[in-house]
Amino acid sequence: MATQLLQLPEVTRLSSRVIRILGGNPGKFTLQGTNTYIVGTGQQRVLIDTGEGRPSWIKAIQAVLLAENATIGSTLISHWHGDHVGGIKQLRETFPAVKVHKHQPDDGQLNISDGEVFKVEGATLRAVYSPGHTQDHMALILEEEDAMFTADNVLGHGTAVFEDLSTYIASLKKMDTMFHGRAYPGHGDVIDNGRAKISEYIHHRQQREDQVLQVLKSPNPSANGSNSEQKSSWASMEIVKVVYKDVPENLHVPAHGGVMQVLYKLQGEDKVVEESDGTWRIPEKAAL
Repeated sequence: MATQLLQLPEVTRLSSRVIRILGGNPGKFTLQGTNTYIVGTGQQRVLIDTGEGRPSWIKAIQAVLLAENATIGSTLISHWHGDHVGGIKQLRETFPAVKVHKHQPDDGQLNISDGEVFKVEGATLRAVYSPGHTQDHMALILEEEDAMFTADNVLGHGTAVFEDLSTYIASLKKMDTMFHGRAYPGHGDVIDNGRAKISEYIHHRQQREDQVLQVLKSPNPSANGSNSEQKSSWASMEIVKVVYKDVPENLHVPAHGGVMQVLYKLQGEDKVVEESDGTWRIPEKAAL
């Protein structure tokens, strides 16, 4: 299942106004590391996200800014996860006057509102409230490039995790309407066609939903009982084993979380019901 990740340099100029600095924290969930971005062309720049606080990261930030004859006036935090906020302390120690902006801000931080605009020389960033991966998640449109910093809703490799599937799909559909260019993700390489990747994500989630429904429409060969409802009821892990039959069994537990999100979404749409014993089935009059 695992595929080799493209090796990314610690520092990469991605355009005339965007420089990516990796957070120095590669891993299973962070891919090549958290992407942080220095944005703008003048002496005052904006930093998007701060990694998790690795010493190599702040050194790279300082080296880039020295070479650019620039400084960081403000940082925009996409969401609360530690691999995105962990470098705030280092940043403040290095740039005491820096302003930290985040939706649902912590103490000492400033809020980011949906549609709020942040401008520096060479760059105009517009905030897009896009919950799903987390409830405080913000994407950012770079208007000069018709591009989007998608943070962790859309990644440069693989698929994203999310707290609530219905909310996440709604945010993906919202993001899809708001730009036409490349996507700068929270992890992984730049995505040249951002909207195509978002469409791919939406299609993938719909495919999973269809697969879960197809299982629930089938009689359960291991169900106990004689009535039709009992025969058509499935435990969530039984659904996982059918949908992910070609996936190694040691990955079924993490896959279970995604199937539960699908079931909760379908339950909210009155397409499935949960029985008292924790199994799931399609109600007789479900609007499918």
